[in-house]
Amino acid sequence: MSDKGLISPHGGALVNLVVDGARRAELEASAASLPRVKLPDREQCDLELLAVGAMSPLSTFMNDADFRGVCDKMRLASGVPWPMPITCSVASGFADKIELGQPVALTDSQDRTLAVLTVAEKYVHDKKLEAEKAYGTSDDAHPGVAVVYAQGDVCLSGPLEVLTPRHEPEFGDYRRTPAQTRAAFSEKGWRTVVAFQTRNPIHRAHEYITKCALEICDGLMVHPLVGQTKAGDIPADVRMKCYEVLLANYYSAKSTFLSVWPAAMRYAGPREAILHALVRKNYGCTHFIVGRDHAGVGDYYGTYDAQRIFENFEPAEMGITPLKFEHSFWCKKSGAMASDKTTNSGKEDRVFLSGTKVREMLSKGERPPVEFTRPEIADILIASMKG
Repeated sequence: MSDKGLISPHGGALVNLVVDGARRAELEASAASLPRVKLPDREQCDLELLAVGAMSPLSTFMNDADFRGVCDKMRLASGVPWPMPITCSVASGFADKIELGQPVALTDSQDRTLAVLTVAEKYVHDKKLEAEKAYGTSDDAHPGVAVVYAQGDVCLSGPLEVLTPRHEPEFGDYRRTPAQTRAAFSEKGWRTVVAFQTRNPIHRAHEYITKCALEICDGLMVHPLVGQTKAGDIPADVRMKCYEVLLANYYSAKSTFLSVWPAAMRYAGPREAILHALVRKNYGCTHFIVGRDHAGVGDYYGTYDAQRIFENFEPAEMGITPLKFEHSFWCKKSGAMASDKTTNSGKEDRVFLSGTKVREMLSKGERPPVEFTRPEIADILIASMKG
């Protein structure tokens, strides 16, 4: 634990890459004349997380040694656990024109400068290795793998100086850095904090497991991902309305905290579960909820693979405690939320609804049963579909 009673960041200290003062002015003046790298959505998200220390101990986009160590062993070259490559990739033709030691400007989609990277290393982006190791598949139908295959063929690495993590960020009132969430937890007197990662509205099963987790922790941070997601996922603005309404009506305000996580979804299943946990450690959380098929997509991963992968690491080197929950449901026999651990009811007494069935009901203006979702949440989703 740190001096303030909070868990230490991964690697021991929070990274801060945002420059100010004279150095910022100097970089702003020179950036216009530099070679420019327009970052795709995922890499823009990664840059913001690197800048504010959410990906500590990373202080730049990975070099080749870290890339290969992460792919092969889930460890940086230093030996510190890390599960996913974090890279800045460019076309080979662009890379050929860049000399080592040369600064390049990293920009957003509107060509606004976000950061300056001084190139210390260029290496071939082994996309097949990343796909097979980090995602467990080379199938380009996997949405995360498809993004990897669309990236550049050469990766750049070197000292990174960030002018602004993001221009005109969404959800500004909820967009808190690790330093800010840590300060908030300290002010609240929370020594143990459980994080809940989500990219969906919170339904009754999610509500159940988060409240179970709250029984053993001082506070709960609901930390929805609001960066790049795949087509068909519910938009972040709609989900945020759901979170606000649910927390206001069904949770204790003194024990809950809502903040957004501006990350891109990778859909990497087990490996991404480790990433989600380590990042929340940087935000000051001591516990992390890992549920059924965490960060999964399609049939690429086993139901509880994302829980088993934590067994590959010693608890001390992870630092954050995973809370592993089984699939939860409304049990008619018990008259309450339950799981296989807590009820002996049969399938006929369990309320299960597929995502397809829920979407069909909502599209018709029908509320799913209250045992599945709170009516206020259903109404927000119905309204969003009509809009």
